[in-house]
Amino acid sequence: MLKTLRNAFKTGDATVKYPFAPLETVPDFRGKPEHDLERCIACAACAVACPPNAIQMATDLKAGTITWSIDYGRCIFCGRCEEACPVEAIRLGDEFELAVMSKSDLTEDATYALECCSECGRYFAPRKQVDYACRVLATLEGNAEADESIEVARVCPECKRRADAVSALAAARAEGGR
Repeated sequence: MLKTLRNAFKTGDATVKYPFAPLETVPDFRGKPEHDLERCIACAACAVACPPNAIQMATDLKAGTITWSIDYGRCIFCGRCEEACPVEAIRLGDEFELAVMSKSDLTEDATYALECCSECGRYFAPRKQVDYACRVLATLEGNAEADESIEVARVCPECKRRADAVSALAAARAEGGR
């Protein structure tokens, strides 16, 4: 009996001191997503990958902006946003305490500028995303197709289609005239 009592006193604490002391988390703990405004290119990959639709993207063509927002009240800390982000602009941190006084405090947002088409002047894509694509293409030095893509990166898809249709028509007329 005495031996059993000695073993019982050696076992340690039955619980942790949290919430009266900070909880020590392990590496790769899945806390709330932390968004890096500087790295984000507003591509919406995280919003597409988010199962509970906690991450949303809203485009305002009149203002020329796109707004990224996350509702931590809906977030399930699954990490799909982190996996989908091509530039590692969102990652799961260690923080998991989300008690707030107001429900609106559970949302975070960031606004990014849209790129204007160099041909027609309409907004068509996040400026940071277009810049990122140009930087990636610039790493392919000596590639003629990459250089051509950089030249037309700031042209909207509709103007590109129109230009392709005009050049296809001109090629067909030239071929037919032989």
